[in-house]
Formats: sequence, C-alpha cells, structure tokens
Amino acid sequence: MSSKLTLHEDWAVVILGSLIILLSIGGLILSVPVFNWSNSEQLFANVLKAGNLASIGIQFLFVFVIAAIGALLMGKPLKNFLVMFPVVYVLTIFALIIAGNKQIKYYGLEAVIFSLAIGLVIGNFFKLPDWFKSALSTELYVKIGLVLLGTSVIFSDILKAGSLGLIQALLVVTSVWYFAFWVCKKLKVDDEIAMMISSAVSICGVSAAIATAGAIKGDSKKLSYVISMVLITAVPMMIFMPMIAHYFHFKEEVTGAWLGGSIDTTGAVVASGSLVGDVALKISTIVKFSQNVLLGLAAFAISIYWTYTKHPAGSDPDKKPTLKVIWERFPKFVLGFIGASLLFSFFVSAETGAHIKDSLKNLQGLWFALAFTSIGLETNFKELFGENSKKPLYAFLIAQTFNIFITLAIAFILF
Repeated sequence: MSSKLTLHEDWAVVILGSLIILLSIGGLILSVPVFNWSNSEQLFANVLKAGNLASIGIQFLFVFVIAAIGALLMGKPLKNFLVMFPVVYVLTIFALIIAGNKQIKYYGLEAVIFSLAIGLVIGNFFKLPDWFKSALSTELYVKIGLVLLGTSVIFSDILKAGSLGLIQALLVVTSVWYFAFWVCKKLKVDDEIAMMISSAVSICGVSAAIATAGAIKGDSKKLSYVISMVLITAVPMMIFMPMIAHYFHFKEEVTGAWLGGSIDTTGAVVASGSLVGDVALKISTIVKFSQNVLLGLAAFAISIYWTYTKHPAGSDPDKKPTLKVIWERFPKFVLGFIGASLLFSFFVSAETGAHIKDSLKNLQGLWFALAFTSIGLETNFKELFGENSKKPLYAFLIAQTFNIFITLAIAFILF
C-alpha cells in the first residue's frame, strides 16, 4: 500500500513548490527574518530579539510541515525526519546569521558556503547515525528552491534589461559555456561536473550550478565542490577587477558590463560595481540579471540534452531512446520552474508579485541553505577535496580566465 502512495521525488517537488506559491498568492506571506548585523550590539538588537526569533520560529513551522509532507509523499520514515529536520534547520539558521554579518556580505560570500562548511565540520568530526543521514532530503530541498526561483524569472523584466545587456549575456553565456565544456573534456573531467562547471562559469554561478545538477540528476558532492570553487574565486575577482579597471581607465559602462558578465555571484557583482561608481553598478546589475533570466532556458535545454544522450540506449545509434523514455527520465521539477515563471509573468498581477516577492525569495534561499547543510552532513572531506578534484579545479580556473577576457572584449565592443 505504501509503495503505491510513494511519489517520485520530482513530482513531490512540483506539488510542494506549487503549494508554497499558491499559499503565498492566497495570502499566507511569512515575514522575512532579519539576519543583518555588524557588531555584537546589533546582533542582539536586530537578529536575536524576540520578534525576529518569533519570525524564525514561524518560518520553521512552515518549512517543517512542507518538508514533512515531502517525506510522506516519497515514503520516507517520518520518525527519523522529526528528529533530523529541526537539527538541520538550527544549523542552517546559524549559517544565515554568519552570512548576515556586514563584513561577510561585503565580500559577497553567500549563506550556502557557510551551510556547507558547518555541515562538513559536524559530519566529519562527529559520528552521525546512519538513520540520520538516510533521513536527509538534499535533492528535495534543492529542487523546491529551484521551483521558487522560477517566480523571479519574469519575461517582461528580460525586455527591461535592455538590448545591449541581453546581447552581451547571450554572447557570454554561449561562448563561455562551450569553451568551459571543451576544456573539461580535454582534461577528462567527468560529464556531470563538466556540465555544472560550464553552467556556473557562464550563466550565474551558484543558481546555475544547482539548476544544472537538478536537470542532470547530478551528484550532490560534485555540486558542493563546484559551488565552493565559484564562491571562493568570486572574492578575489570582486576586489581586483575594479582595481584593474581603474588602473587602465576603463569607462564605467565597460567596467560594469565586464563585472556583471564575469563575476559569478550577484552579491559580489553588486559589491564590485559599488566600488567603481553608480553607472558601473547599474550596468553590472543589468548584465548579471540578463544572464540570470537565461537560467530557465539553459536548464530546460540541458535536461533535454542529458536525458537524450545519457540514457543507456543513447549510445546505440540504431536504438535511441523513445519519447516515452525521455519523458520518464526528464526532470519534472523543470516543469515546476517554468510553470512558476509563466504564472508570475502573465497571470499574477505586478502588485501581487511585488507584495509576495520578498517572502518567496527568502524561502528560496532558505531551501538552498537547508540543502547545503544536508550535503555537508553527508559528505566526507576527502571525497570533496581529494585527488580527483584537481582536474575540475584546473578546468574551472581556465574557463574563468577565458570568461574574464572574452567578457571584457565583448564589453568594449558593445559599451
């Protein structure tokens, strides 16, 4: 009986993501907890005050119920989940508090890197029981976050981004993606991590890597490694690229387009653009946003390609997978992402969208952070940073270097 009621994870994600969105549209809007602080006084006055802790508690109850429904839909033991999830949530909130520090935010370091680090430390220095690890639902949390990410990809915003921003985004994404994938193949990096590196470097960093991993059903440990590379390299790029632009007297428009097209995290783009000036900040944001809106199309194309070429029958030219097989292997959460984007682009009013935007974005970030806490808890340091990580690192650095130079050339031509 229980096996009949068990849903595939991707369909559970579509149901849960849709439920969160519909509840928000219907008026269930959670207040966004505050995590910003710069010193101990602000930490207690802003973050650890009673009202904010209440918001964190209400948020916990909401995601706890959603995750519990997910566990039931997928046939996971609820008893283990009831112990595991509160622990993961508390660790994730700790990561969000660290990431909320003013100095940390200045360097563009996102909460997911601290979620991963905390999970890794605990998972490697403390012996976690097998039942606890088996209760972790990393993929579920990642994919719910991706469905919610679709609500921020609004088609009208693509037009507002401006023709030059879109042209640059298309040129950078296509050229850098193919170059990165070519480098990975030359260095004999496995296909999964090659796809994640290519998307992360060319599109929009963390979100692109997560979306690609979901689309190809990639290994979460490989995803952790790619995201670690993205976030670590974003820091020196954010600091030194504005210095280089100033030294060579680049125009602000060119500098902004260069920063927005090559730095892989939105936070680091904003921080580096601010170091240059208002014009550079505006252009860098437009270019980065233009790349972000291509994420949905990229995830859809990657999932189709991966489903068709990586099926066992795909290696036999006379026995290509049928449409039925492709549909069975197609990651259904992509449909949730696209559906959310279409819903907010054409059916939800601008007023309603603006009213619930912050709440949905907060929940999206929370699900991602929960996922990376879970990844850390189930990952071994040696697996994440072992010998096999050298070739992907070289491929990433080569691709990122190419990204920096090709983006600068395109920025000079267009701006």
